[in-house]
Amino acid sequence: MEKAYKGLGMEGFTAKWYASLTRKSMEDFKALARRVAEDLPPNCRVLEVAPGPGYFAIELAKLGGYRVTGLDISRTFIEIARRNASKAEVAVDFQQGNAAAMPFSRFSFDFVLCRAAFKNFAQPLRALKEMHRVLNPGGRAMIIDLRGDASLESINRAVSDMRVGAVNAFMTRLTFRFMLLKRAYTRREFEQLLDQTKFGPVEIREDPIGLELMLHKA
Repeated sequence: MEKAYKGLGMEGFTAKWYASLTRKSMEDFKALARRVAEDLPPNCRVLEVAPGPGYFAIELAKLGGYRVTGLDISRTFIEIARRNASKAEVAVDFQQGNAAAMPFSRFSFDFVLCRAAFKNFAQPLRALKEMHRVLNPGGRAMIIDLRGDASLESINRAVSDMRVGAVNAFMTRLTFRFMLLKRAYTRREFEQLLDQTKFGPVEIREDPIGLELMLHKA
């Protein structure tokens, strides 16, 4: 099942608000970077699709030994991510582009990450096929995102755990309830999309509000 998102993208004030909000979860980005790095060989070529402000890509680059690229459709996010990388004094190649038509040749990367963004893609099936195309044989793609069947109770608990101010918490709950949950995919919907790609074995982990998929390219 393909639920193409046709709304507005993240630009201007909205992108800056999101960057400020997610900066409060920096420990989560650091933890994910460490977890991913534990399973990557040296000199690995890594692509983050829709990196937003670039927090994960930058944290992975800090660990050394990886060639990291970020591709985002938002001009504002690319500007923010480049500034963040410069402040952190790490080399990450942030480029503007569409996940459904990536400006990279076949076999360009060993690992692809897409975190909290897949539900926003206008052409989700093409994005999956592009991830497969740019991966080396034996490469993997990890998708982490909200699950479409998450309960409002679990969403409210997750927002409370973010420890943001009252106004941001209120806005975040509204965003989840009236925007993000409507765009998000269930496990079955992801499986239906993946059945239309050439990815091999798929591992799916679930938690109360999210899905984590590991896709393998033969």
